[in-house]
Amino acid sequence: MDRAPLLTLTEHGLRCEAGGFYVDAWQPVDRTIVTHAHGDHAYSGCGHYLTATPGVGLLKLRVGEVSVQGLAYGERLKIGDVTVSLHPAGHILGSSQVRIEHQGEVWVVSGDYKLAEDPTCAPFEPVRCHTFLTESTFGLPVYRWAPAGAVIAEIQAWWQANARDGKTSLLLCYALGKAQRVLAGIDAGVGPIVVHGAVERINAVYRAAGVELAPTRMVGEAAKSADWRGALVLAPPIAYGSPWTRRFNKVSSGFASGWMRVRGQRRRRALDRGFVLSDHADWPALHTAIAATGAQRVLVTHGHAGPLARYLGEQGIHAEVLATRFTGEAAEDAEMPPVDAQASMIGEVGEVVEDGA
Repeated sequence: MDRAPLLTLTEHGLRCEAGGFYVDAWQPVDRTIVTHAHGDHAYSGCGHYLTATPGVGLLKLRVGEVSVQGLAYGERLKIGDVTVSLHPAGHILGSSQVRIEHQGEVWVVSGDYKLAEDPTCAPFEPVRCHTFLTESTFGLPVYRWAPAGAVIAEIQAWWQANARDGKTSLLLCYALGKAQRVLAGIDAGVGPIVVHGAVERINAVYRAAGVELAPTRMVGEAAKSADWRGALVLAPPIAYGSPWTRRFNKVSSGFASGWMRVRGQRRRRALDRGFVLSDHADWPALHTAIAATGAQRVLVTHGHAGPLARYLGEQGIHAEVLATRFTGEAAEDAEMPPVDAQASMIGEVGEVVEDGA
């Protein structure tokens, strides 16, 4: 007789009946395990949260000062009839994979992950299991990343060239994870680095966790008449085209995202430069990670789930699509509407944008 699955899909998210908890619940529930603090995985209003200890500060920043329990990587915790442990996912600070064991059967929920080196978080750790739930944000062969160091060097050279031309370098990047990855690798010797308030609040948590970042200041700390020529400005994509960014006069704009790998994305956004830098696994890394688990069954969620599941099936792996509400880096892309739609959104997002002023 087949066993009941360790996780089932419900209207509130992925539920572990044997443990009485959810993983990355997308509606308020009594108890949820959170893989990381991005908004599509960390939903506010739950009664109790469990997350990896390095991510507690970020999760509280997301959901508030509520019941958040930290668990060290690799430490085992008995919850109901299952044993749970959290293992590094390499995505952002405190990101984890959730290992669930029950009567000898092991499932692992990856959350979002990457295999590339990143000084701002613990590196991805393969976890052996029977069933592996993998993301597929960039689950197509076209998505292959250059080494992050080379991309940071491109950003550095762009900033230097702009500074020589008397321009401000406005780099759009996701406030949680991407901005800190840039700040951990950039050489601050070119000029001042100023950031949106949303970025600086997260920087403070990273610094408190011992992550070394380039020195930054908030734009609002300077006089409105400040001269921003030669500065590097980091801002979330939602700020693009808003009054917050219009304070900078002579600007060269760039966007750091895995989506910049596809031609046309930069042109559609009316940007000067696109930098292919992602906090998610690319196509080769997805297959490396999946193979390392030894999983007999793979459930593929968010992103290009269908193509990845079909390819895995062709390789003899039992793979299925699992429809969830997770969005991966699509959430970052969604924060930045096409330029012709931004004017109508200024009023809707003004509070968020101006918060960093």
